[in-house]
Amino acid sequence: MNIAITGGGTGGHLAIARAIKEELVKRGIAPIFVGSSSGQDRSWIEEDGGWSERYFLPSSGVVDKRGVQKLHAALNILKLAAKTAKILRRHHIEAVVSVGGYSAAPAAFAAVILGIPLFIHEQNAVTGRLNRLLRPVSKELFCSFAPPYPPYPVHSSFFAKRRIRKEIKTVLFLGGSQGAKQINDIAMELAPTLHAKDI
Repeated sequence: MNIAITGGGTGGHLAIARAIKEELVKRGIAPIFVGSSSGQDRSWIEEDGGWSERYFLPSSGVVDKRGVQKLHAALNILKLAAKTAKILRRHHIEAVVSVGGYSAAPAAFAAVILGIPLFIHEQNAVTGRLNRLLRPVSKELFCSFAPPYPPYPVHSSFFAKRRIRKEIKTVLFLGGSQGAKQINDIAMELAPTLHAKDI
């Protein structure tokens, strides 16, 4: 199959894109990547092997804009969707996998316009606005937080580095985006118990 992976902006989206790409390469498929020239897309993907082509478009977020800027960003996404449609046709793309983030918008909309099956990966407990908008027209949404729990690739480095811990000395709480408050609340709730256990 000819597959496009789209999305990014931050590492949370791009790590998923690379894990999916790695699994596709194992299956003999070298996907194309469609992302943004803004954010972290270039630094994560430009020198990363396994892609047949990489495209970085001048896309930007809509959510954080106001007034005329919001309208301009939305019109830019539509313009880039038309440009991306040509890229998808050129590569005879048969499926588009979106990992979310504003970088995904042009290719995701292009897939819908062209009738190419769109698959969405949502890595957050609260579904992002773009994914909420596109979910009804997608073929499937993959999410760890809501059943059914469809399988999706895990980066091989996880399996290489995992180990059974005999003791726990330190716990690091990480989070961002829309899940940060819940993670912070859990950390504060657990802090006295962890402290009592000398962690």
